[in-house]
Order: sequence, then structure tokens, then C-alpha cells
Amino acid sequence: MAKVVVVGAGFAGHYASLVLADALLGKGNHELTVISRVPKFTYIPSLVWVGVGRMKAEETQFELKPVYDKLGAKFVHGVAKEVHPDDQYVVVELPNGSTQQVNYDYLLIATGPYLNFEATPGLGPDEGYTQSICTPPHATKAAAAYLELVSRMEKGDKVKIVVGTGHGTATCQGAAFEYISNLHNDLVDRGLRDRAELLWLSNEPNLGDFGIDGLEFRYKNQIFTASEVVEFLFEKYGIKWQVESHVKQVDENRIYTININGEENEIEYDFAMLIPQFKAQPIKWFDKEGNDITEKMTNPAGFVKVDAVYGKPYDELDGPDWPRTYQNPIYKNIFAAGIAFAPPGPLSRPRQAPDGTPIAPAPPRTGYTSELSGRAAALNIVDMVEGREPSHSASMAETPGLCVASLKNDLLTGGAVTIAIYPVARNRAVYGEYGRDLDNCLAEIGLAGAWFKWMLHHAFLYKLQAKPGWKLIP
Repeated sequence: MAKVVVVGAGFAGHYASLVLADALLGKGNHELTVISRVPKFTYIPSLVWVGVGRMKAEETQFELKPVYDKLGAKFVHGVAKEVHPDDQYVVVELPNGSTQQVNYDYLLIATGPYLNFEATPGLGPDEGYTQSICTPPHATKAAAAYLELVSRMEKGDKVKIVVGTGHGTATCQGAAFEYISNLHNDLVDRGLRDRAELLWLSNEPNLGDFGIDGLEFRYKNQIFTASEVVEFLFEKYGIKWQVESHVKQVDENRIYTININGEENEIEYDFAMLIPQFKAQPIKWFDKEGNDITEKMTNPAGFVKVDAVYGKPYDELDGPDWPRTYQNPIYKNIFAAGIAFAPPGPLSRPRQAPDGTPIAPAPPRTGYTSELSGRAAALNIVDMVEGREPSHSASMAETPGLCVASLKNDLLTGGAVTIAIYPVARNRAVYGEYGRDLDNCLAEIGLAGAWFKWMLHHAFLYKLQAKPGWKLIP
């Protein structure tokens, strides 16, 4: 009998739990417990539509407990505060303030990000002045603020909207790109686009970097880049841009930035949606003597170390250095997946302003990448439970990335940019100069992408509720 515990129920954690339940429950009296700080699963990619008032947050969510009840897994609604890997238990703070000890034989950490708004003074919808679409409450609040702005515009006001990243090391540029594109098209549909100035503000070295060091793809024997695609789209939409920038501070009327050359700028705004820096959820690690070993188990941002090669300079980092099994090197019965695992380094080249301020996107590990890493970690736990060595790999240098970036949510007049990349992390050891198979990379704009995005929304919500035939959906 094995006790398996998964901490986190987002893309990586929840999908890993489905895989674990399917493989282990009902066989050998194994137990599966899922710990989640939120009681619902949220299909995060659709929050962009919630943030423009085109979808209700409830349409992106479902309750987790009924799914786990159906599978025979235990569900604990609470926040994991401590892990004691020698004694093999997790301390969970429950909603009523009490604590619970959850014992394990195998542990998977898949907690998702801590939204570090406080890293930028004045950032965020709770304690600051800007909006976010990172959670259902934030996206709902962003929609309300946007619709208030629309009301002003309908009365004749001209406004300035800023969308992008709110910190020099923030990631998830893709979500912000979707949001500014949806705002543009929503304003076009309302006949208000001429009353709004839209500005893209980002820490990327250039448009289309997206924290993955950009994208090249081959089309009719020519090589194109994502930068060219995004620049074409922004020029078509009339969106201005400012890249290579870190947001130092935000107040009620201005955003204060510094760029890679040390030049400071003040941006006036009426509405801003800026993605914050991501850190790991704050979990402390203690050995059997009660010593804090968090620094040994995690990187400085709190992400759990796995089977990656850490410490290499950026120019020496390559595909073989990225984790494959997602197994912790110290405690072999502990795994980390999705945003929770510590990458060996950035995908985009690290850069900084003259004063030392870092201005470079962190590597994204969301969506499909989260699902793949969660699945690999789950199957490796199954291997160990059944007496085998971990055999499943999902290295970002060996797996594809897929992003369908919505431009407008409409099946007749909508559109999306479909981006496929293989592999996500450049692997020059295998693919030479570009580190990617350019014949399996693409970036296309069209109505088909809007249909694809719509189908993904419904297919994933069906699949992740473990409904009949869920295993047939990739």
C-alpha cells in the first residue's frame, strides 16, 4: 500500500491526480490525497475572456471535491505550509485556522505561482492600482473596471490603456498579449477604438519573445519570426509598444519604468492590466531535527529543485540540462511539476539595466507544459510504487509547446494566433543552430484559431472533470 499526496490542483497537479487515480486506485489499497488552497479548478486560459466581460468566471471553473470523490481520492481544502521529508508528512492549514498533518510515501508538489504583486509598489487589484487576469476574482474585477472605462468612453472621454508585465522578471506575456488584443477588438465592436490609446509594456527584449527566446518558423523555404508576426498585428491594430522595461512603481495615475539602457519613463494611464512577478507558493521544508532546509530544497524563488543541471551560465545551458523525470535529487520520493519546479535557467537571455535591475522574462511553465510535466511526474511515481525506476520524461527540451492566443472570442468574426513550438527549450545538442525543429514550429493568424481555442476550452473542462472518455482527449 502506498500513500501518494499531490499538493496543488491546477493544470499540473489536477491532471497528475487523474493519472495517479487511474493507475493506482482500486489496486493494492493505495491512497491518493490531493491538497489544494482553492476548492475549484480554473481553466486559466479562458480568464482573458472573463477580463473583458465576454465570459463569466463560473464558466471557467468546476468544483474539485466531486471529481475526487468519483475517483476514490481524498481531497483536503487547505494551504500546505510545511513539508517534513524525513518523516514524510505535510502540514496543512485548513480554512478554519486549524492544521492537519497529511502523511505520504510519495509527494508531488504542483502548487502553481504565488502572485508577487508586492515586488512592484502599487501593482495589483487588491493593494494597488492595476488590474490582473491571473485568478477568477481578479479577472472579474478587471472586467468591471474595463466596463466602467467603456462607460466613460461612451460619454466622450479619451483614455489610455496599458497592458503587459509589471515587473522586470515577470512571465506569462502570452496572457497579456491575448488581453490587449481582445480589448482592441472589443473596442472596435463597440465603435470606441478611436477613443483609446493602447500601449504594450513588456520586459521582453523584443516583441514576440514571450519568455521563450522568441520563435522562428519555416514557411515556403523562408524563415520568419514571432517578432515579425506580433509587430505586424500591433501595427494593424494601432497598438504602440515599449519593451525591455521594468516597472519600478505604480500610482493612481502613472506607471514608472526603467529600461535596459537605464532610461526612466513615466506613463500616464486610465486602465492598466500588468502581470506580476511569479514566485513559488511559500512552503517551508524541515529535516528530522527541525532544521529549515528550504534553501537546500528550492531555488531562491522557492521553486523545488528537480533533476535539472543547475548553476550553468546562460550561454552554456542547453537541452540536456532541463529536467526529464521531475524527481528531487535529495529525496527520491518527491517530485515537482508545472510552475512549482525550478528551471535550470531562463529561456530568454538574462539582461539588466545599468543599475543592476534584471529585465528579462522568466521561463513560462504553464498550460500544456504543466500538463506534460504533471503527467510525467505522476507516471514516475507509479513506476516507483510498482517497484521500477522512473522511466517517463517530459523535458521542455524534448516536448512541444502549443499556445492558441485569442484575439477575439467569436466563432464568426473572431481570431487567434496559433503558435506551435518544438521543443520549448532550445536544444542545440539535437537541432543545431536554432535549437528547434523549424519545420515543426509555426505562428498563424486566423479564424480557425478562434474555433480551436473554443474547442480547447470545452474539451479541457470535460476532460479534467474525468467525464466518460476523458482519457481519449490528448
